[in-house]
Amino acid sequence: MIFSINKRNIGKGNKPFVIAELSANHNGSKERAIESILSAKECGADAIKLQTYTAESMTIDCDKKDFLISGGLWDGYKLFDLYRWAETPYEWFSDLFSYAKKIGIPIFSTPFDETAVDLLESLNTPAYKIASFELTDLPLIKYVASKGKPIIISTGLSTINEIEDAINIVKGEGNNDIALLHCISSYPAPIEQANLKQIQRLRELFDVEVGLSDHTLGITASVASVALGASIIEKHFSIDEKDEGPDSKFSINPKQLKQLCINVEDCWKALGVKEFQRQPSEDSNRIFRRSIYVIKDIKKGDILTNENIRRIRPGFGLSPKYYDLIIGERVNCDLLRGTALKFEHLKKSFDN
Repeated sequence: MIFSINKRNIGKGNKPFVIAELSANHNGSKERAIESILSAKECGADAIKLQTYTAESMTIDCDKKDFLISGGLWDGYKLFDLYRWAETPYEWFSDLFSYAKKIGIPIFSTPFDETAVDLLESLNTPAYKIASFELTDLPLIKYVASKGKPIIISTGLSTINEIEDAINIVKGEGNNDIALLHCISSYPAPIEQANLKQIQRLRELFDVEVGLSDHTLGITASVASVALGASIIEKHFSIDEKDEGPDSKFSINPKQLKQLCINVEDCWKALGVKEFQRQPSEDSNRIFRRSIYVIKDIKKGDILTNENIRRIRPGFGLSPKYYDLIIGERVNCDLLRGTALKFEHLKKSFDN
């Protein structure tokens, strides 16, 4: 299931891939978009992601009720006006891709129609993202899959059958570099509805890499997802938390992004392996285990009793599990108080 984006392996045995989603947080300024790319790089993100659409490619300019948003973060907006506000102009993309390459951070995007795919192909995008709302747009997914690049698909709102349809379309194009992102399509998503255990279920059902597209506030859900096997973390990112942009209410700032990258790596390192094993860092503390010690001077031929041996720290003597076994046995040499008792001190031979 492992695949790579710009030579960075994603999947089993690799540190989770953290994507800083710029989305509309450039607020209409190309300079701000460039500044955001640099900030994401400095914070430790593994990639920066854009969204590629125009208002015209997303919807039509229409005042009918169907095209008006009711409730939620964008209540009262007409779809066309929202996308006009949030779009990243196509003429910026060449400069944004060039800048990201210059400073050494992978950059790719979410296309929302075939013209967007063509633009991204012309810029040699290393991967594609499919948004949750487009998961059922199978003709678009088929076109993206035909380009032979890794595809990351968000699963918000989707049923198992819909996810299966999307994966089958991708594989039907001979493309097996697929990752699914568990996603709650709510902006912001309530933390109590994050349902992170679904990450494990997606992996079981579809046998592909799985991660999280996180719309909750803060970074808790993102970090927790690593413990459940997330190999990709996507989080909306803004360089100024005071912004009033379309996505600013559920985006993290540079300080949070930096902490996210640190915590994700620490959590991943902490997971270790399933096999039961002791760690090297424990070795120096073995002395603090209990073992059997001589607590009164003992002469050769004397019997071991509760009065002359005890189970105490440190741990250089026989294990306490042998205590009852050796009580009543005779020693074959003089033993001074404070001696770590060994089988070799006993007259009787034990098979240990």
